[in-house]
Amino acid sequence: MSDPKRLHPIAVLLNIIKSIKELVIPFLLVVVIPGKNEGIPGWIQPLVIAIIILLIIGNAFLQWLRFTYRIEEGEFRIESGVFVRKKRYIKFDRIHSIDISEGIIQRVFSLVKLNIETAGGSQADAVLSAISKSDADRINAFISEEKNANNPSDIDKDEVADNEFAAKSSSVFKQTLPQLFAMAATSGAVGVFLSGAIAFISQFDEMIPFERIFKDYEDFIEMGTFILTLFALVALLAVYVLATLSMVIKYASFTVIKTDEEIVISRGLLEKRRLTIPIHKIQGIRIMENLIRKPLGLATVYIEYAGGSMEDKESLSIMLFPLIRKKHLQEKILEILPVYETDTELTPIPKRALSRYVFRKFLYLIPIIGALVWFFRPWGYLSFLLVPMAIFWAYMQYRDAGWSIEGNLLLLSSRFFSKQTLIMQRSRIQSITYKKSWFQNRKEIATISASIKSGVTSRVGMVADVEEKDCLIIKSWYLPEKAVDSQ
Repeated sequence: MSDPKRLHPIAVLLNIIKSIKELVIPFLLVVVIPGKNEGIPGWIQPLVIAIIILLIIGNAFLQWLRFTYRIEEGEFRIESGVFVRKKRYIKFDRIHSIDISEGIIQRVFSLVKLNIETAGGSQADAVLSAISKSDADRINAFISEEKNANNPSDIDKDEVADNEFAAKSSSVFKQTLPQLFAMAATSGAVGVFLSGAIAFISQFDEMIPFERIFKDYEDFIEMGTFILTLFALVALLAVYVLATLSMVIKYASFTVIKTDEEIVISRGLLEKRRLTIPIHKIQGIRIMENLIRKPLGLATVYIEYAGGSMEDKESLSIMLFPLIRKKHLQEKILEILPVYETDTELTPIPKRALSRYVFRKFLYLIPIIGALVWFFRPWGYLSFLLVPMAIFWAYMQYRDAGWSIEGNLLLLSSRFFSKQTLIMQRSRIQSITYKKSWFQNRKEIATISASIKSGVTSRVGMVADVEEKDCLIIKSWYLPEKAVDSQ
């Protein structure tokens, strides 16, 4: 595979789409929202639009024409750049992940997108946006064979060829369609949709004639509060349904397959994606239970992984189980990641810590209530309803806080809104911090935290107001392996 190869010509279209996404706001300002054009000839705007389109198309074509890739002398080599020629050489022994995905356009032409990563960074080390499935498989197999030949005794191998993969793998977990709907309906994705819509509209709040639009609907508004409330509820329901359907489409056919050295996660209906995670790169697992799922005995499990890139947000937070019943969780973890299997009950924090959890809530709540009462009297008095909510929230945080040690595993559990349980191997922990304030010292309690590598940063598990003697137990458990930060 030493001869330079170009991407499929459809990569030109993909480059155009990428350029439009990057220039979407300026493009909309010129094309969709013309604004005031007094004194400007009518032919100016079409000319500007035509120039922009020609520049985008020309740049996309040149990017495709100047992009080549090849495998040579134990390296994956890429040459790119329209005006400045860039050459990138990636050694096989540095490659730890090859991810394959199929967007809508790629699927139409039976193509795939291939990402090659060496370590966590701002972007993937190599992206082949449009190549045939057979070429992707050949690259995958060739790199794997070369690495195995150069490192015959190394047990940590990258992706294997499809035929070897099929012989060694077994389907471990598959999310059913009803489970996907349950996952999507309880995910909180509606908040993402609403925040995205608000952020988009806010970009044009000075250009869109909101006053004129709402003035045309004065008669509708005068119909009363009931109609407005009904309209708002219908709008929220529509957003909720759209958010749920988008999650179902994104995670359709979610399957986890395990080989000796890798975990392969595939999902997607319109855009198919296959993530390959080398087991030796997994730093820990994170179990999340939000306010809706926890009472139902449901949870979502994530892999904390020393890889991924900032360009691909999903690679930084990898779902292992989108939705699973807690009673089945240990069984599935035992099948996929047996080193993280544990049935140990968490050690709770002491009862005297509850007052501190309540105190911290009131520390923030009192100024808020004071401001609302002062500026919005008499309606501001309704803010006192926040008091029982804050007490309940503090109790939930207190009840879900805890820790546990079993063999080489450390479990730290805490809650902000959702309950988080972080399970870490001692050898993967980067640091442990044990600290106590003057107020904590009086009650002989302290705060313990541990961090592991996750994506391009770290994932920190922290439990406040743990018995001081328990913190010393965790410290002594960890001390033989690493130095402990304490203050």
